[in-house]
Amino acid sequence: MPGVRVNRKVKAGKHGILEVFPGLDRSAAFRAIFPDGLRQEVLRDCRIDVVPEDMYMYIDDDKGNVVAGLGYLQTGEERILYLDVLHELTHIRQWHAGKELWDRRYNYVDRPTEVEAYQVAVDEARRLGMSDREIADYLRVEWTSREEHERLCKHVGVRSPESRAV
Repeated sequence: MPGVRVNRKVKAGKHGILEVFPGLDRSAAFRAIFPDGLRQEVLRDCRIDVVPEDMYMYIDDDKGNVVAGLGYLQTGEERILYLDVLHELTHIRQWHAGKELWDRRYNYVDRPTEVEAYQVAVDEARRLGMSDREIADYLRVEWTSREEHERLCKHVGVRSPESRAV
């Protein structure tokens, strides 16, 4: 993530994306998410709402903003935070396109919007030189079962350490 940093001194409140992630606008992955005029709109209008709760990141789909836990921003591994914000910004693009982000017809790991957002993060993780094991660890979240995790890994082309596949 050359050139992208995490502002660890950020306080709770609403902040511009570049205040929290300086240099993000120069990231090739960010530019690929927003290859058109939407990029400038997102840089201008999208906020990261830093909240004091103990949490990761998600999308406020009423306002098209990213919500992030203060502790996570202060202590999370920088490249994981970077991958997470790319994932959430993919949801922002989907939101702008009018896609159903929380389509309940699908399990979380099978939902097309989630698979697309995870694929963006996985592609960038590979570009950063992360191994399949590291990426599989990144994809492991506590709200999914082992079977769901393996399915998500398969969806995005990552060999899961638990998988019996060769």
